[in-house]
Amino acid sequence: MTNEKLNELLTPLVTDLGLEFVGIEFSPSRSGSLLRVFIDAPERPVTIEDCERVSREISALMDVNDPIEGHYTLEVSSPGIDRPLFTIEHFASFIGCEAKINLALPIDGRHRFNGLIKAVDGDRIHLDQDGKDVQIIHANVVKARLVPDYAALGIDAAPRKNEKTGSRKRGPKHK
Repeated sequence: MTNEKLNELLTPLVTDLGLEFVGIEFSPSRSGSLLRVFIDAPERPVTIEDCERVSREISALMDVNDPIEGHYTLEVSSPGIDRPLFTIEHFASFIGCEAKINLALPIDGRHRFNGLIKAVDGDRIHLDQDGKDVQIIHANVVKARLVPDYAALGIDAAPRKNEKTGSRKRGPKHK
Protein backbone atom coordinates (compact mmCIF):
# COMPACT_ATOMS: atom_id res chain seq x y z
CA MET A 1 0.00 0.00 0.00
CA THR A 2 1.28 3.47 -0.84
CA ASN A 3 1.91 6.20 1.71
CA GLU A 4 -0.90 8.19 0.11
CA LYS A 5 -3.43 5.39 0.74
CA LEU A 6 -2.18 4.93 4.31
CA ASN A 7 -2.58 8.68 4.85
CA GLU A 8 -6.16 8.49 3.55
CA LEU A 9 -6.90 5.58 5.88
CA LEU A 10 -5.34 7.07 9.01
CA THR A 11 -6.16 10.80 8.76
CA PRO A 12 -9.87 10.53 9.67
CA LEU A 13 -9.12 8.20 12.58
CA VAL A 14 -6.57 10.58 14.17
CA THR A 15 -8.76 13.63 13.47
CA ASP A 16 -11.78 11.92 15.09
CA LEU A 17 -9.66 11.54 18.24
CA GLY A 18 -9.24 15.34 18.35
CA LEU A 19 -5.63 15.29 17.20
CA GLU A 20 -3.78 16.40 14.07
CA PHE A 21 -2.48 13.76 11.68
CA VAL A 22 0.93 15.11 10.65
CA GLY A 23 2.03 12.25 8.39
CA ILE A 24 3.74 8.88 8.19
CA GLU A 25 7.11 7.36 7.45
CA PHE A 26 6.90 3.81 6.14
CA SER A 27 10.08 1.77 5.86
CA PRO A 28 9.43 -1.63 4.26
CA SER A 29 11.78 -4.49 5.08
CA ARG A 30 11.80 -8.27 4.64
CA SER A 31 12.47 -8.87 8.32
CA GLY A 32 9.78 -6.44 9.48
CA SER A 33 8.62 -3.06 8.25
CA LEU A 34 8.27 0.09 10.33
CA LEU A 35 5.21 2.35 10.19
CA ARG A 36 5.84 5.58 12.09
CA VAL A 37 2.79 7.83 12.52
CA PHE A 38 3.28 11.45 13.60
CA ILE A 39 0.50 13.21 15.49
CA ASP A 40 0.14 16.64 17.05
CA ALA A 41 -2.27 18.15 19.53
CA PRO A 42 -3.83 21.57 19.10
CA GLU A 43 -2.73 24.10 21.72
CA ARG A 44 -0.82 21.59 23.88
CA PRO A 45 2.02 19.08 23.81
CA VAL A 46 1.33 15.51 22.68
CA THR A 47 1.16 13.14 25.67
CA ILE A 48 2.12 9.49 26.02
CA GLU A 49 -1.58 8.82 26.56
CA ASP A 50 -2.35 10.44 23.16
CA CYS A 51 0.21 8.17 21.49
CA GLU A 52 -1.11 5.06 23.26
CA ARG A 53 -4.73 5.87 22.36
CA VAL A 54 -3.87 6.50 18.70
CA SER A 55 -1.74 3.35 18.58
CA ARG A 56 -4.62 1.20 19.89
CA GLU A 57 -7.07 2.68 17.39
CA ILE A 58 -4.67 2.36 14.45
CA SER A 59 -3.87 -1.24 15.41
CA ALA A 60 -7.57 -2.11 15.40
CA LEU A 61 -8.10 -0.35 12.06
CA MET A 62 -5.07 -2.04 10.50
CA ASP A 63 -6.22 -5.46 11.73
CA VAL A 64 -9.55 -4.97 9.94
CA ASN A 65 -8.17 -3.44 6.71
CA ASP A 66 -4.81 -5.28 6.62
CA PRO A 67 -3.16 -2.73 4.27
CA ILE A 68 0.45 -3.82 4.92
CA GLU A 69 1.74 -7.24 3.93
CA GLY A 70 3.83 -9.15 6.43
CA HIS A 71 5.07 -8.20 9.86
CA TYR A 72 5.47 -4.53 10.76
CA THR A 73 6.06 -2.42 13.85
CA LEU A 74 3.78 0.54 14.55
CA GLU A 75 5.19 3.63 16.27
CA VAL A 76 3.11 6.68 17.14
CA SER A 77 5.03 9.83 17.96
CA SER A 78 4.83 13.58 18.32
CA PRO A 79 6.61 15.44 15.51
CA GLY A 80 9.34 16.61 17.91
CA ILE A 81 11.50 19.72 17.63
CA ASP A 82 12.85 18.59 14.25
CA ARG A 83 9.31 18.28 12.92
CA PRO A 84 8.92 16.46 9.60
CA LEU A 85 7.33 18.48 6.78
CA PHE A 86 5.13 16.26 4.61
CA THR A 87 2.69 18.59 2.83
CA ILE A 88 2.95 21.91 1.05
CA GLU A 89 0.73 23.27 3.84
CA HIS A 90 3.37 22.24 6.38
CA PHE A 91 5.96 24.32 4.51
CA ALA A 92 3.53 27.27 4.38
CA SER A 93 2.96 27.01 8.14
CA PHE A 94 6.68 27.26 8.83
CA ILE A 95 7.68 30.17 6.58
CA GLY A 96 10.61 31.90 8.26
CA CYS A 97 11.93 28.66 9.77
CA GLU A 98 15.00 26.71 8.72
CA ALA A 99 14.50 23.32 7.05
CA LYS A 100 16.61 20.43 5.76
CA ILE A 101 15.26 19.07 2.49
CA ASN A 102 16.31 15.94 0.54
CA LEU A 103 15.29 15.73 -3.11
CA ALA A 104 14.65 12.86 -5.50
CA LEU A 105 16.05 14.79 -8.48
CA PRO A 106 18.95 17.20 -8.04
CA ILE A 107 18.79 20.96 -8.50
CA ASP A 108 22.10 22.38 -9.75
CA GLY A 109 23.72 19.03 -8.90
CA ARG A 110 22.48 19.02 -5.29
CA HIS A 111 20.11 16.58 -3.61
CA ARG A 112 20.28 18.18 -0.13
CA PHE A 113 19.38 21.70 0.88
CA ASN A 114 19.39 23.46 4.23
CA GLY A 115 17.94 26.96 4.44
CA LEU A 116 15.18 29.32 5.45
CA ILE A 117 11.70 28.71 4.06
CA LYS A 118 10.97 32.07 2.41
CA ALA A 119 7.64 31.44 0.70
CA VAL A 120 5.29 28.87 -0.78
CA ASP A 121 3.80 29.56 -4.20
CA GLY A 122 1.38 26.88 -5.40
CA ASP A 123 3.43 23.67 -5.38
CA ARG A 124 6.78 25.50 -5.13
CA ILE A 125 8.80 26.03 -1.98
CA HIS A 126 11.14 29.03 -2.00
CA LEU A 127 14.20 28.32 0.12
CA ASP A 128 17.01 30.73 0.94
CA GLN A 129 20.09 28.58 0.40
CA ASP A 130 23.27 30.56 1.10
CA GLY A 131 21.63 33.83 0.00
CA LYS A 132 20.17 32.34 -3.20
CA ASP A 133 16.46 31.72 -3.80
CA VAL A 134 16.06 28.04 -4.63
CA GLN A 135 12.67 26.95 -5.95
CA ILE A 136 11.77 23.38 -5.09
CA ILE A 137 8.72 21.62 -6.50
CA HIS A 138 7.02 19.82 -3.61
CA ALA A 139 6.68 16.56 -5.58
CA ASN A 140 10.51 16.43 -5.73
CA VAL A 141 10.83 16.40 -1.91
CA VAL A 142 11.76 12.98 -0.53
CA LYS A 143 12.22 14.05 3.07
CA ALA A 144 12.07 17.37 4.89
CA ARG A 145 12.46 18.39 8.53
CA LEU A 146 12.65 21.61 10.47
CA VAL A 147 16.07 22.48 11.85
CA PRO A 148 15.59 23.22 15.55
CA ASP A 149 16.72 26.60 16.84
CA TYR A 150 18.72 25.19 19.75
CA ALA A 151 19.71 28.64 21.02
CA ALA A 152 16.05 29.66 21.31
CA LEU A 153 15.38 26.38 23.14
CA GLY A 154 18.29 27.02 25.52
CA ILE A 155 20.23 23.94 24.36
CA ASP A 156 23.80 23.75 23.05
CA ALA A 157 23.68 22.53 19.45
CA ALA A 158 27.22 21.19 19.26
CA PRO A 159 28.24 18.23 21.38
CA ARG A 160 30.71 19.19 24.10
CA LYS A 161 33.78 17.15 24.82
CA ASN A 162 34.19 15.79 28.36
CA GLU A 163 37.71 16.77 29.41
CA LYS A 164 38.23 13.67 31.59
CA THR A 165 36.85 10.91 29.35
CA GLY A 166 37.15 12.48 25.90
CA SER A 167 33.54 11.52 25.16
CA ARG A 168 31.03 13.94 23.70
CA LYS A 169 27.57 14.73 24.91
CA ARG A 170 24.90 17.29 24.14
CA GLY A 171 24.10 20.31 26.27
CA PRO A 172 21.91 20.19 29.38
CA LYS A 173 18.79 18.07 29.26
CA HIS A 174 15.56 19.89 30.00
CA LYS A 175 12.55 18.12 31.43
